[in-house]
Amino acid sequence: MDELFREHILEHYQHPRCKGTLESPDLSFEDANPLCGDRIRMDFKLADGKLAEIRFSGHGCSISQAAASMLCEHVEGMSLDEIKKLGRDDMLEMLGIHLGPVRLKCALLALKTLKAGIYGVNQWPGEDEEEA
Repeated sequence: MDELFREHILEHYQHPRCKGTLESPDLSFEDANPLCGDRIRMDFKLADGKLAEIRFSGHGCSISQAAASMLCEHVEGMSLDEIKKLGRDDMLEMLGIHLGPVRLKCALLALKTLKAGIYGVNQWPGEDEEEA
């Protein structure tokens, strides 16, 4: 089963969805993982309390870039309240494979960037608990 998920990750890495930037976004946020150099920027357009459009740009390993692609595809059109409820387990379920602590940071960078942009802060409650 892991092989199917690995192929899915590779597909998103090689052919990312929602990759690029938005002209005149309502919000933008950028974050990085200093341990490995992964960097993700997300642009958001909002309408009626929903995330109408989202794009990501940046660089990094296959896990961080595939996670960003999967997450952006998943959240586009969702309400901000729904997005705020997404957590670590939701992201890991999208990826579908077991990750060690180092790769976990890669996988969660997109979620951290998304949430920080939506909340307008650099970290959200419980962030430090993700490795516990």
